[in-house]
Amino acid sequence: MGHRFELQKDVELAATPEQVWEAIATGPGIDSWFMGRSEVEPREGGRTSFTMAGQTQEATVTAWEPGRRFAYQTAPGPEGAITAMEYLIEGRGQGSTVLRLVQSGVLGDNWEAEYEAMKVGWDMYLGTLAAYVAHFAGRSGAPVAAFRPQAGTPEQVWAAVAGAFGISGPVTEGQRARLTVDGLPPIDGVVDLAGLPTYFGVRTDDALYRFLHSGTDRGNVLVLGHHLFAADQDPARAEQAWQSWVEKLGIG
Repeated sequence: MGHRFELQKDVELAATPEQVWEAIATGPGIDSWFMGRSEVEPREGGRTSFTMAGQTQEATVTAWEPGRRFAYQTAPGPEGAITAMEYLIEGRGQGSTVLRLVQSGVLGDNWEAEYEAMKVGWDMYLGTLAAYVAHFAGRSGAPVAAFRPQAGTPEQVWAAVAGAFGISGPVTEGQRARLTVDGLPPIDGVVDLAGLPTYFGVRTDDALYRFLHSGTDRGNVLVLGHHLFAADQDPARAEQAWQSWVEKLGIG
């Protein structure tokens, strides 16, 4: 039996309503801060699609008010599961904007775990959105993903990931972070998200690197979801390099 739910998050962004709209209501904009790849047909009644790990989910645009409101809803799935997303944009003074996200619908039998995972996951993705509009507005980021199933406990995962970046002890925002991945240019940045034990993020001059630990009934999974903004970077090559890196990481 399905369970109805509603989740609401507000975030203040250092961007104009027009910039926020481009980030949340266009495929290239969404790809610059959210996981997977997205496409949006720009009209009410249009179609959206979200593709991740070879699976595509489609939805119908239910509200299209540029600069103000964007919403869409999926068709009923197994056990009647439905997801509806609504973004409400409110401009503030000095070029800032408050974005309200409302996610609602029907979840399956494992709804409590799914709901908790969404609450924490949105904190990371909205933090990534804030970093995108503040530091990379007007640029399109290429999404790169890698996965490590059976990764180990959060303590094991974050000790390995933080250690690879040269960080020992507590991870805090503002720390310098450096990492070398075989086949890619050296990474030299700053910790800009420290939501441990669930997520961790590093920002450089041309990328946002995101690491998410998900404890599920299928085991502990480490998910890498990065966004590359340098014009000369090859996303396919980067994805292969990161997948190799995460498979060799000393965890699990």
